[in-house]
Amino acid sequence: MVVRAETWLLPDGVQDVLPQDAIRLEKLRRRLLDMFAAWGYELVFTPLMEYVDSLLTGSSHDLDLMTFKITDQLTGRLMGVRADLTPQVARLDAHCLPREHTARYCYCGTVLNTLPQGLSTGRTPIQIGAEVYGYQGVAADLEVIRLMLTTLTAAGATAIHLDLGHVTVFRELAKAAGLSAELEAQLFDIYQRKSIPELNDLLPQLPRSEWFAALGQLSGQITVLAQADILLVDAPTAVHCALNDLQQVVHALQLSHPHVAVSVDLSELRGYHYHTGLVFAAYTPQSASELAKGGRYDHIGEAFGRARPATGFSADLKSLVNFFEDDSGIVKIFAPAHDDCALAVLVAQLRAEGRIVIQALTGDRSTMADLGCQQQLVLGQHGWQIVQI
Repeated sequence: MVVRAETWLLPDGVQDVLPQDAIRLEKLRRRLLDMFAAWGYELVFTPLMEYVDSLLTGSSHDLDLMTFKITDQLTGRLMGVRADLTPQVARLDAHCLPREHTARYCYCGTVLNTLPQGLSTGRTPIQIGAEVYGYQGVAADLEVIRLMLTTLTAAGATAIHLDLGHVTVFRELAKAAGLSAELEAQLFDIYQRKSIPELNDLLPQLPRSEWFAALGQLSGQITVLAQADILLVDAPTAVHCALNDLQQVVHALQLSHPHVAVSVDLSELRGYHYHTGLVFAAYTPQSASELAKGGRYDHIGEAFGRARPATGFSADLKSLVNFFEDDSGIVKIFAPAHDDCALAVLVAQLRAEGRIVIQALTGDRSTMADLGCQQQLVLGQHGWQIVQI
């Protein structure tokens, strides 16, 4: 007996988007990209695949593991399917758009991950985001964070919680303490897992252990910034500059977004080998993982010959659409299969106005209910008219 494979099944973590969800997804995509444009962000489209040499240049090891590799049948070279759009935008800024001034870009496109990156995400997220290139100061980070928060609000998210961190703090402390690469990696792993018992066991092996003990405690309310100034008083100047940047961002957000709960975690090292400064992530009670995230990555364009300051954020549009309520409704108008010039003119006019008109096909037995129509065109004494079904 021959058993047929279920050829209609999709791989784990890969889903179709059916019409009802697709229209909401597209409306939200359009709303957000129009909003980005209003902020001055220029839309770019990047290719689905590139040579791995370009696609992964300047990115983290984690991104390499997330990327599917394929062989180019034309050249025999190794190619990758994009798992993140940011390295591609960095290539555009460095090579295709060599601007000297500050540049703002936005994008929206499907990416492919070897494994799901969250508890509630698949392997084909639709990555939407915005990035600023060419500006070193904290003002760019603040603009990107505000745009991210506005994006979440526009999608319908409420009770937003923003978590801030700064990878410079740990990086400079490790450098000043002269930690070996092995100890730094071990400490990094402990901070990522928030394992205080393991941290306490490791502290006797660490030079300037008081710094790293303090770092494990400096998370929570924004008051930890004041505590950090005291506990890390003799830390390198770069650490205090990072704390000052965080303080500026917190103060500015308290004025512009008082409804957003803000916390600080100085041992948050998300994207440590990728980011170079401020990092941030937004959460809501309805989301199992971060809804949007971002940070500064100043060296990303270096491999392309142009290392410009850069900061940005991204989110999965498929996750955002879960908050999006479209109350506009969809009204479909049924037109009969009638060869009449006046009817053709009216159908064309309605479609030009953005109305949905489905004209029957000759001999088609589909009913108006099958097609989801709520109205129909009927020929009356005064010509073709729209009537409710």
